[in-house]
Formats: sequence, structure tokens, C-alpha cells
Amino acid sequence: MENMKTNETKLTKKDINSLSRRWIMGSQVTWNYERQMGVGYLWAMLPIIRKLYKDPKDQKEMLKTHVQFFNTTPHMGGFILGIDAATEEHEGMKAKEAVKGLKTGLMGPFAGVGDTLFGVLFPTIFGSIAAYMGQEGNMVGAVIWLLVNIAILIFRTYSAGIGYQEGSKIITSAKDKLDALTAAATLLGITVVGALIATVGKANVTATFVSGEISVKGQEILDQIMPCLIPAAVVGGVYWLLGRKKMTSSKAILLVMILSIVLHAVGILG
Repeated sequence: MENMKTNETKLTKKDINSLSRRWIMGSQVTWNYERQMGVGYLWAMLPIIRKLYKDPKDQKEMLKTHVQFFNTTPHMGGFILGIDAATEEHEGMKAKEAVKGLKTGLMGPFAGVGDTLFGVLFPTIFGSIAAYMGQEGNMVGAVIWLLVNIAILIFRTYSAGIGYQEGSKIITSAKDKLDALTAAATLLGITVVGALIATVGKANVTATFVSGEISVKGQEILDQIMPCLIPAAVVGGVYWLLGRKKMTSSKAILLVMILSIVLHAVGILG
């Protein structure tokens, strides 16, 4: 990170440091159930958007792009922001679809790594040591825990710069292959979303069809046709709803909640 500015770059080390600080301060403060870290992501990218895009229409388009759903381990989000900044710096509006795919494709794997390290491993090891020493009246335990958190904060401070540097290398070396990169990023994003539908979405048919002495469970029939058919249908229905006028994400979520309660009450879904 000694010198992030070349003859062609528009972003400086100061810009990337600002990006990192804004992500650290805003990634969790603006968290909500509709977009989760989306607003924080936009707030971190806002100065860069204003610097890279002079046309108000382009700015508005990128604002819409970056305020969409985003969720990952906060400690790892800086890497994605850095790669995003490098991609947009070199390709501008042409990178919009690639950026969407990169964000969707990377937030899951980065969350898996980040949750393991910063949510489980470090707190378990260092937290246990610090807590045990604290119970024994040893102040070194508190110092250890403080130093660990300072080290994590330093790591977060530099993560955006590392992501920016590596992203710049990738974009510069593969500039003539941007279309392929965009297609790959988009495919990665779609694959991740498809996997999330099957693993996270839960909607089982509890209705049982009875004819004489024969009873057939509705979910077993659907599984023979296509596993996770109901979650896929729900996602497809919500996607269609979001394309209707005056329909918002909040309204769609509320509608799904009401429909789930009603269908559960009548014994169709469980």
C-alpha cells in the first residue's frame, strides 16, 4: 500500500483508507432485516462513487446497485470493497454486472472464513485464556484480550487496501477478458443464490393425501418431482412480485410472513 496511485488511477491511498474507515464504522450500524449490510456498503462506497462517476445518472445507477442486499462477516467485508473499488475504477459503468456478481459470489465464502476465524476460533482461544486469567485475578488476561482486538482492528484497517491492490492486478492483467470475467462473476452469483435457496429456504408441505387405506405425504410427492420445489417457487414468486409497481422488499417480506402463517394454520405448510 505504499503507492496506490498511478498515471491511470483515479483513487488515492486516502480514498482507500476512507473506504476502510467508513466500512468499519458503518457496516453494522445500519444493519436491517431487509438489506442487512447493504446500506453500510453503500455508505462506505459513497465517496468513491462520487469521485468515479461525474454523470448524475451514473451515480444514481451505482447507488441503486450498492444499496442492495449484502451480508458477510464485517471483518472480511473490506476485501470485497477493495476489489469492488478497483474494478469500478478501471472499468466504470461497464463493471456494474461484474460487481454485482462479485459481491454476491464472495460474501458467502468470505463469511464462512470470517465467522470461523473471528466468530469462533479467536474468541474461543484467546477469550478462554483471558477469562481464566481474569478469574484468577491476573490483569494480563484483560491485556491479552485488548491486544487481540487491537490486532483485529488493524487487520480490518488494511483489508480494503489489500483487496484494492489485488483487484487492480486482476483487472489490469485481464482487461481484455472483462466480458468473460463479468459472465463468470454473474454465474458465480447465481450459483450461490441457487444454493442458498435450497439450504436456507425451509418450506415443507405437511398435508397428507388419503384414499382409503392409502396415505401419501405431499412433501414426498414433491421431492420426487424436484427437491426444494416449494422454496424455489416461493423465491420465484417473490422475484416476480418485486417487478410489480409499488411493490417493495418490505411488502414482499410481510406478504410471505402472512401467507406462511395462514398456510401453517390450515395444515398445508409446516
